[in-house]
Amino acid sequence: MFLFKLIRKLVAFILLLIIVIPLYTAGNIWYTAHHLSAVKSDVIVVMGAAQFDGRPSDLLLARLQSAKKIYQDGLASIIYTVGAGATGDRSTEAAAGYNWLIQNGISKKSIRAIPKGRDTLESTKAYVAQMKKAKLTKVLIVTDPYHCLRAMTMAKDLSVSATCAASESGPGSLANSKYRYLFRETAAYLAYITVGRHGISISDRTV
Repeated sequence: MFLFKLIRKLVAFILLLIIVIPLYTAGNIWYTAHHLSAVKSDVIVVMGAAQFDGRPSDLLLARLQSAKKIYQDGLASIIYTVGAGATGDRSTEAAAGYNWLIQNGISKKSIRAIPKGRDTLESTKAYVAQMKKAKLTKVLIVTDPYHCLRAMTMAKDLSVSATCAASESGPGSLANSKYRYLFRETAAYLAYITVGRHGISISDRTV
């Protein structure tokens, strides 16, 4: 009887964790997305998203538009665009972002394209390596609001100071993404803190 009660309590505890941890994580992601504070930094990083033969997708376009505004507000003097291409692509996410920024008035001297990374972790490793090479320590990440917590966490885990500015339009914005993006990002964040920190890359190219 004692063993049965112990097993039942253990099962109840595990079930509680299964419910509580995702809810806590989702709440933290939601709170972060609604209380972002961009600060003056060494570099602005535009996280990659899909591109179509050099044309930014709506998701990437919204991030680029926000990055342009932040740059013009003087929060950083350098912009990194980051992201590789898929097999068979003639362009990369980084190149699509780089070209869009130049076409929209940003001097090419102020932009660095880093055509690496097919997920958030690999992209973060790529731009952090470039930052450290250039002796830069503070990054202002531009991405979708619910993506901000994970993007900042990864940067901080790689020993750079990170804040985030959210895209204000497009499918990833708070007005348009609704809760499906929040639930997906909750799963991605939990995957990162449980296995991603140990060097296992989790594909998330939908963001």
